[in-house]
Amino acid sequence: MKEYMELFWVFLRIGGLTFGGGLSMLPMLKFELVEKKQWISEEELLDCYAIGQCTPGIIAVNTATYVGYKRKGIVGGVVSTLGMVVPSLLIITVIALFLEQFMDNKWLGHALKGVRAVVCALMLNTVVALAKKSFVSMFCVVWCALILVVAVCTNIPTILLVVLSGAAGILSVLYGERRKSR
Repeated sequence: MKEYMELFWVFLRIGGLTFGGGLSMLPMLKFELVEKKQWISEEELLDCYAIGQCTPGIIAVNTATYVGYKRKGIVGGVVSTLGMVVPSLLIITVIALFLEQFMDNKWLGHALKGVRAVVCALMLNTVVALAKKSFVSMFCVVWCALILVVAVCTNIPTILLVVLSGAAGILSVLYGERRKSR
C-alpha cells in the first residue's frame, strides 16, 4: 500500500504544481521520475514523450500511466493516473465556480504572464538537457534540424513526423550495420 501511496503522491505533486500541459511538465517529470526517484531513465522519458505525441491523451497522463504500470502493474498505472489528474479536476472545478471573478482580476493576469515566461525557460532547459542525451550521432543532429524546419514551416501532422523519424532511425542503424559488415 505504501508504494501505491508514493506513486499517487508523486504524480499528485507533479499534476498540482505544473501548468501548461505535458511539455511544461517535462522538467518536473525529469526531476521527480529520473533524477529523484530513478523510476525511469532519461531515454524512457524521451520515449514516453515521443509515444505521447502519437497516442491519444495527455503526455503527462500517459507517462504517469506508464510509470505506474511499470512499478506496480495495472493498479499502479491507475493510481498514478489518478494522482496526475486529480489536481487538474479540482483546479478546473474551482475555476469554473469562480470564472467571472478570475476573468476580471488583473493581478492574476499579470501573474500568469510571469508563470508563462518561467515555464518557457524551464522547458528550454529540459529540451537542451534531453538533446544532449539524444544526439548520439551526426545523423541524429542533422535529422533533428531537418524535422525542426519541417515542423515549423509546414502543417505536416506531428504523428507523421514521429513515424518518419522512427523509420529513419531504423534505416540509419541498418545502414550502419551493413557498412560495418563490409
